Amino acid sequence: MRIIYVSPGYFPRIGGVEYVVKSVAERLASKGHEVTVVAGSPEAEAPGREEINGVEVLRWPTWAPGGAYHMPKATGKFAEAVAELCRGADVLHIHNIHAITAYYAWRGWRRCVGKVRLVVTPHYHRTGHTIFRRLLWIPWRTVVGRMLRSASVIHAVSEYEAMLLEEDFGVKPIVIMHGVDEDVLSYKWDPRGYAMYAGRIEKYKNIDLVAWVIAEMNRRYGTDLEFLVVGEGPYAERLRRNLERIGLKYSILPFQPRKRYLELLSHASLFMTLSRREAFGITPLEAVTIGVPTVITKPWGEHFKGIGRVLIVDADEPVSKLAEEVHRFLSQAKANANKRACTWDEIALEYIEKLYTI
Repeated sequence: MRIIYVSPGYFPRIGGVEYVVKSVAERLASKGHEVTVVAGSPEAEAPGREEINGVEVLRWPTWAPGGAYHMPKATGKFAEAVAELCRGADVLHIHNIHAITAYYAWRGWRRCVGKVRLVVTPHYHRTGHTIFRRLLWIPWRTVVGRMLRSASVIHAVSEYEAMLLEEDFGVKPIVIMHGVDEDVLSYKWDPRGYAMYAGRIEKYKNIDLVAWVIAEMNRRYGTDLEFLVVGEGPYAERLRRNLERIGLKYSILPFQPRKRYLELLSHASLFMTLSRREAFGITPLEAVTIGVPTVITKPWGEHFKGIGRVLIVDADEPVSKLAEEVHRFLSQAKANANKRACTWDEIALEYIEKLYTI
């Protein structure tokens, strides 16, 4: 099968969507499928091709201030490049309708309608995460609706995302959750006295609230947890100032090599992410698989029910109540059984069976 992916970025760029696309693309390539990834690249001055682990990668120059928008340069040529790839393909799989690359890839596909199956994984958050981006979503929602209703298949990564897509666009997605890399299975929980967050450092991620909850637990219950943040993003300096004001012992590290990241994750006494606007969380899934007690928030956290040491909280509750809930959960964590998630090898087979096969 000839499969084309479109993503706002690709390895070695680190990000949730990039990780998902790489995880599936490489596994399908290893099984004999012909796989190409069309990826945005803010650093590129001109389109370029390379091969990474059996996957052909076409990097296209994009404009992505603050890691957002992902507008392809020379949009007409970008659409034509996607159309040309589609003419010899079985599937075009577009990821992330929050990125403008998705729209121009869709325009390329429209030149080949009927010849290639269109699959869209929206990674849908319902809106933007700043006032300006929320305003942009007013006209953008109409564009997204046209894209989704023209797709052969829409893939949601959780029941919660599927609910949002059905409510907002009247479509019925197929739900396939994300997987974990097989290397995660070799790590076991070995707590070393710190709580951890890993991911993009954006205001909407609510990392400040995580810090307040940890500080409150330390004050009321003597947990003496430090706070480790692993990630990068435009909110990093503001976060650092806020952590100084909170008075919590902390470290902020840039994104780490894979092995080091998993070591840090396995030694976390607690993993917390309190962002309300997510489609799914890869890092919480990895934490749960390792056995790390993991705190996530409603509503998107609901699909983690029953899969491991997970506490699902309401991030609108007072800090004092959150601290009480998290402390109680942490004190009982070792007694709770743990379950592993599916591996990406298993998820890749689901893509073929449920998304790509007519």
